[in-house]
Amino acid sequence: QVHLVESGGGLVQPGGSLRLSCAASGFTFSNYDMNWYRQAPGKERELVAGITIFGSSTMYRNSVRGRFTISRDNAKNTLYLQMNSLKSDDTGVYFCNAARGSQVIFRNNWGQGTQVTVSS
Repeated sequence: QVHLVESGGGLVQPGGSLRLSCAASGFTFSNYDMNWYRQAPGKERELVAGITIFGSSTMYRNSVRGRFTISRDNAKNTLYLQMNSLKSDDTGVYFCNAARGSQVIFRNNWGQGTQVTVSS
């Protein structure tokens, strides 16, 4: 059974930082590219960042490039997202999932997500 457990969210002031974690189990983590997604209130889920199997390549949506850093530890089956210089537009629930190109692999196994609220 695939489990994706996100953590590390919270309430932070604009300009602050958070580090999100995604603990993965039930599949061979090191065999999959991994992505972070977020969903703001009233909006569709959107791709935030992605990383290839061994971390050799990363991608970011334009609005977070230069502020967010995605990384992974295959020995710990864990995905990370370091978020700096946070803005109110970064508010939302953050999720992780495996991916192949634009395709979400475990679309029926989303975790509960972790809430990030950026507000003064």
